[in-house]
Amino acid sequence: MVAELAERGHALVADSSELGKALGQWRMELVADLGGKDAVSSQQGVILDLAVRTKLMLDSIDAWLLTRPSLVNKSKGILFPVVTQRQALADSLAKYMGMLGLERRTKLPMDLPSYLEKKYGDVNVNTNGGPHP
Repeated sequence: MVAELAERGHALVADSSELGKALGQWRMELVADLGGKDAVSSQQGVILDLAVRTKLMLDSIDAWLLTRPSLVNKSKGILFPVVTQRQALADSLAKYMGMLGLERRTKLPMDLPSYLEKKYGDVNVNTNGGPHP
């Protein structure tokens, strides 16, 4: 998977590869957490796309960093700049997640009769809005 990241990069987001599928699955889970496709605004869709691409870059850098013998430039006694850049991407992803909201939202039924039918089966609703016995 690391070689795939290095070779094909951002094209994987819309791809049917293992990584592309994982990113697509993660996006679908985020959409579900936001209450479903119909509950996601256009603005949230843009933030979702940014989050998915940022996660791809972050995962790519993490995979590459894990293959390095050290994250420190020993001759200068400092971290390699990619470590700082990786942290900036992580901060961006956290910001996008905060913009989307961290709480799970449930998809609300379209109307009360649909909700009651789903929850209790086929019941008649009286004029006061409650189910008939």
